[in-house]
Amino acid sequence: MSQHPIPPGEPPWTEFDEYLWHTCDIIADLIQGRIAQRPLVATPAPLPAGDRPLVTGPVWPARWRALGDGSYHHSQMMAMGSTSFVIGSMLGNAAGNAARRREATRNAQPRWVPGDPGMVTVSKLGAFVIHPTNHSDSIMLYWSGLDSVDLVAPDIFQTQYVSTTQVPVTMRLATPWASLIFALAAYHRFPHHPRILTRGWLPPGFEQRAAAAGKPCQPAAQLLLGGGSS
Repeated sequence: MSQHPIPPGEPPWTEFDEYLWHTCDIIADLIQGRIAQRPLVATPAPLPAGDRPLVTGPVWPARWRALGDGSYHHSQMMAMGSTSFVIGSMLGNAAGNAARRREATRNAQPRWVPGDPGMVTVSKLGAFVIHPTNHSDSIMLYWSGLDSVDLVAPDIFQTQYVSTTQVPVTMRLATPWASLIFALAAYHRFPHHPRILTRGWLPPGFEQRAAAAGKPCQPAAQLLLGGGSS
């Protein structure tokens, strides 16, 4: 039992709080030059020389994209037989074309399209989403190549970048390490991000809750201000 239980009325300390606690610990160690002292983490991710894996965990990726371009196959069937048969066939064909047209229109509208769940390795230089069965479909997100980042929920990281095939990509990673991914990306590439300056990448009062639970965390939110200046 904790020596400093959370006061009555406060939500209990959760597994996700534990992820946030470790996030603060990692960010503080990075900024204060202690990252090399952290335990080594095993990972199948192909990290470049000089990089260091920090954590691994589950991830559910999704991309903002359309499933089609609005085109569809328009059937031009012909029917022979009785008048009622011909009319029925033509009406059925027209209904089929209308249904295909509606489906093509829906598919042309962008939406969040989930990918296969996998594992993410978060390192000093990026986040690496390892596809569960086909490593050629793995995703390498280097902080230096990201054009925008946000934390749309405590467990959902969102980013935009241009792929190696010069295609703009908008992606979300749902993972308990989303706050860590956001904080590292912001530290390296977006040090003046509004969520950094307002400390909005941590839930309100998290540091106080951690202290009340007997798990004081390092002042990562303060250290991130000004790109790591305290």
